[in-house]
Amino acid sequence: MARANRRLSSRARYTAYVDGPDPLAPPLDLTEALAAIGEDVMAGSSAEAALREYLRRGGADRPGLDELARRVAERRRELTSRNNLDGTLREIRELLDRAVLAERKQLARDVDMDEGDRALAQMQLDNLPASPAAAVGELDDYAWRSAEARGEFEKIKDLLGREMLDQHFAGMKQALADATDEDRAALREMLADLNALLDAHRRGEDTAQQFADFMAQHGDYFPDQPTTVEELLDSLAQRAAAAQRMRNSMTAEQRRELDTLAQEAFGSPDLMDALAQMDENLRALRPGEDWSGTQRMDGENGLGLGDGTGVLQDLADLDELADQLAQSYQGSQLDDVDLDKLARQLGADAVVDARTLQRLERELRRSGALRRSDDGRLALTPQAMRQLGKEILRAVAETISGRPGGHEVRRAGAAGELSGATRAWEFGDTEPWDVTRTLTNALVRTGGSGGPVRIEVGDVEVQETEARTRACVALLVDTSFSMAMEGRWVPMKRTTLALHTLVTSRFRDDDLQLIGFGRTASVMQIEELVGLDARWEKGTNLHHALLLANRHFRKHPDAQPVLLIVTDGEPTSHLEADGEVFFDYPPHPATIAVAVRELDASTRLGARTTFFRLGDDPGLARFVDGMARRVGGSVVAPEADDLSAAVVGSYLDSRRNGAFGGWGRDDDPFG
Repeated sequence: MARANRRLSSRARYTAYVDGPDPLAPPLDLTEALAAIGEDVMAGSSAEAALREYLRRGGADRPGLDELARRVAERRRELTSRNNLDGTLREIRELLDRAVLAERKQLARDVDMDEGDRALAQMQLDNLPASPAAAVGELDDYAWRSAEARGEFEKIKDLLGREMLDQHFAGMKQALADATDEDRAALREMLADLNALLDAHRRGEDTAQQFADFMAQHGDYFPDQPTTVEELLDSLAQRAAAAQRMRNSMTAEQRRELDTLAQEAFGSPDLMDALAQMDENLRALRPGEDWSGTQRMDGENGLGLGDGTGVLQDLADLDELADQLAQSYQGSQLDDVDLDKLARQLGADAVVDARTLQRLERELRRSGALRRSDDGRLALTPQAMRQLGKEILRAVAETISGRPGGHEVRRAGAAGELSGATRAWEFGDTEPWDVTRTLTNALVRTGGSGGPVRIEVGDVEVQETEARTRACVALLVDTSFSMAMEGRWVPMKRTTLALHTLVTSRFRDDDLQLIGFGRTASVMQIEELVGLDARWEKGTNLHHALLLANRHFRKHPDAQPVLLIVTDGEPTSHLEADGEVFFDYPPHPATIAVAVRELDASTRLGARTTFFRLGDDPGLARFVDGMARRVGGSVVAPEADDLSAAVVGSYLDSRRNGAFGGWGRDDDPFG
């Protein structure tokens, strides 16, 4: 047993989960995203633009890139409005004031002091210049009588040294708070070795071994532990450039004060010389960093040199994140977002939101909903069209079912004869179960264990029924520019997609043809119509559309013709005998005559016609009313948002109310 445990332990290795997708995250539901993308595509956007727009906007319970960008901008405003860059000068002034006050107290207490010396010392303290740098310079050789005052004054030099180093090496101010002479000597040695490394690298020498030796000796100064000299350069240059931007952002007076004070850092100019040499090397090796930028900061919180440099680095990170989240540059993608920087600036929740968006984009591209067309553009796939159509049809069904006498669309075909085929059960189905297929599915799923058979929803299959009469349907949709201009473009496409989905999923024996008509007419595939852009062209060629519809009806002589016409304008163009397009507005009598002739031909073929009149144009109303009376058809004048329900309802009414011989109320496809 012990041997078996040892074998098991030698095979199993467990470590902390560090990175990658959340293993406990629920599967992503792409339904909302596909619906939103589909709406934008129908409104005229490309699939690529629609995808990016959804990722920017986000979903009902999912923040998008715009929300993350807003939080980035808010964080930036917070940093610039709360802080200013005079913290080191303030701190030096406070130390100077404490030193002078302590010295004055000592002069007052020192009763044995010569009065002349006392008066001279007090006069020197009374006449210190207002400039902190000048005051520090005058007191540099002052004979302090107070040990406390001398200590406060010496803190100024120590503070300056630590701040100068903190500008270039984050955290150095705290690390050197209690530095000894030995610590300072080690620091100078590190700077000398670093400049030697940078000089060699600048000359183009192979510095791999020199870098390894440098890190072995001085690696404690670099907590991020760079693994190559290039990584070291990146880190140092980003910090040095931020320090330069901070200097650029100060007033000329502040720069003069700090330049003068810097010579007192650690009581020696050596530190400034070493840092200046390092900056020169970094500028030469990383000229692409922002060495000239400025930033206005007007807050109340004074930042020291090190903290101010850190804030300038934060601002650079936030600006970079803003660009990444905007996704406005050529070739941008969500994987460009720097999650480490996002975590530092906005916290772990923002990283979760960004990862979710990245995952959503990948899933949308991998799911089969989007594909690259032959010309390289992203497009919705037929699978996505079906999904979008189902969602639209579900909404249409809810609208129809909410009306008096309305029924659920999913019950289509329930009263027909059994076809012998089966399909998976879907919510709303009332067809009889195929018991054999259902039990077989349950047994296959459970492995036939011999115990009681438990049936789950996914096991159920129903018997498909046949429609008793086939329909030959022509949906004519107006694609003239007025449809887009009046806000009817997307409702028209939603209607087309809803009817296409209903016919192809529930009335598969029916033959639906989609015909778009503007200046001319053409038969269109559903993908083509859904992605159709609005075009500025004059003309509403109902004559050409009816010619194509009648050709469709003649190809299916054994089917019942159903003609559905959606338009918001009178016919203003028609085809001449030579194939040329004639256009005139107001409508020319010849245009009306040839449209009437083709509609009469539809009637002779047995078509039941319904006009869907959009808008309140009196001329259009007179025209469609007259045409409907002529052929015994009907007119529906829905609002644009109700167009889908009106067209689908009309199609189903044609099937239900006697347009197809032998159909009665019991054959209602709604059930």
